Amino acid sequence: MKKLFSIMAIAAIMAVGFTAKASNAQTALPFQTQQIVASVEPGASIQDVADDADIPFTQVLKKYFIQGGPGFMGIVLVCLILGLAIAIERILFLNLASTNSKKLAQNVEDALNSGGVEAAKEVCRNTKGPVASIYYQGLDRMDEGIESAEKAVVAYGGVQMGQLEKNVSWVSLFIALAPMLGFMGTVIGMIQSFNKIEAAGDMNPALVAGGIKVALLTTVFGLIVAIILQIFYNYIIAKIDSIVNDMEDASITLMDLLVRHKK
Repeated sequence: MKKLFSIMAIAAIMAVGFTAKASNAQTALPFQTQQIVASVEPGASIQDVADDADIPFTQVLKKYFIQGGPGFMGIVLVCLILGLAIAIERILFLNLASTNSKKLAQNVEDALNSGGVEAAKEVCRNTKGPVASIYYQGLDRMDEGIESAEKAVVAYGGVQMGQLEKNVSWVSLFIALAPMLGFMGTVIGMIQSFNKIEAAGDMNPALVAGGIKVALLTTVFGLIVAIILQIFYNYIIAKIDSIVNDMEDASITLMDLLVRHKK
């Protein structure tokens, strides 16, 4: 439940930020265009000047995003906000889950030699991360034998892997969903443009150019959202693989420690 609240909080903050930036873009762009028009020769149109203006790339993105319409563009934006919220929550969780396993193994070994199993378990309780939790489970079953401790480590390792991979599938869903929604918006926009041609009975480019441009914008922004989320997704997967490898190495090290301590 706490993770759900944190994801929703991050999504709400990002949604407010995107809304504020979009509204600022609507007011800033016309003001910039008026300033440029005032400095050019008489007779030049606003459109000609705006096309040649040196507008920052982020402002161009905001302008075209607004032109894309609230329908499919809004859904694509929701995919971006939710995907980023989940990705950020996972990155924070994985960074907090990272542990210096070599230092932990050394501390556990020193505690075993000086204070026994209870001292080693106390070291694990005071250390965050899945590696420390696996160590604790193995030490907790040490009195039942090495085989029992090994089974506990393997079983709890699977549980920890599930915690690491939690909600990651939602990011991959948004990666696939965003471009598909963009393509759907493009197809619907093209259908509407051809309906206009059919109703007018004339193949006038000016009649459908605007509609086609808006339709293609949904695909562009759907692909942009997918690219952004794919970068975060690949980082998360690489981080999970690193932690899982660390857990496996730590499990082997723990078994060696328990065998030596039994002797």
